[in-house]
Amino acid sequence: MKLTTMTQVTIDGVMQGNGAASDDRRNGFERGGWALGKGDDETRTFITRTYQRAEAFLFGRHTYELFAGSWGSIDQMRAHPIGVALNQAPKYVASTTLTTPRWEDTTVLRGDLAAAIGELKAKPGGELQVHGSGILIRWLLENDLVDEMTLIVIPVILGQGARLFPETGPDLALDLVESRVDSKGVTTQVYRPAGRPRYATA
Repeated sequence: MKLTTMTQVTIDGVMQGNGAASDDRRNGFERGGWALGKGDDETRTFITRTYQRAEAFLFGRHTYELFAGSWGSIDQMRAHPIGVALNQAPKYVASTTLTTPRWEDTTVLRGDLAAAIGELKAKPGGELQVHGSGILIRWLLENDLVDEMTLIVIPVILGQGARLFPETGPDLALDLVESRVDSKGVTTQVYRPAGRPRYATA
């Protein structure tokens, strides 16, 4: 399977609290809900179709619990095409603390996470998708496990909140595979990792 990520981010790279304002208030975050209602019908269709082509889903613990409490539990959300895709596919959670997952067809990955994900990627099939899960995505990038990364950039600057990419960390060159901007100014960019960047020399 190809490991792909899809993340909604602000212009300043924040990914925290894109859903309901009360979803994620960690570290005093007060500006949640910034992605709700953004994007046009084409962008919403792109997001839905991305979920629908997943062979399986991989989550960090925090995002898993948010999704389990919404897409996995609320009838109206379970009936939505995204909910149907999530509930029909196998789900994997990278966690050392989750012991009894409440969402059906969930496997908790413990121990050697890189080896476990490598085994999943070695399976035939389509995509092993990661949504949200910022800490996990950063770890996956550091360990060269991401095959493709989609950023959905919302035209807003928050000035606070957890960012997808840390202030300091590994560097990574990217090849642009696809790019579009919708009628509401939301951009969708699909990248493939391309090794280390090249820097100018003196």
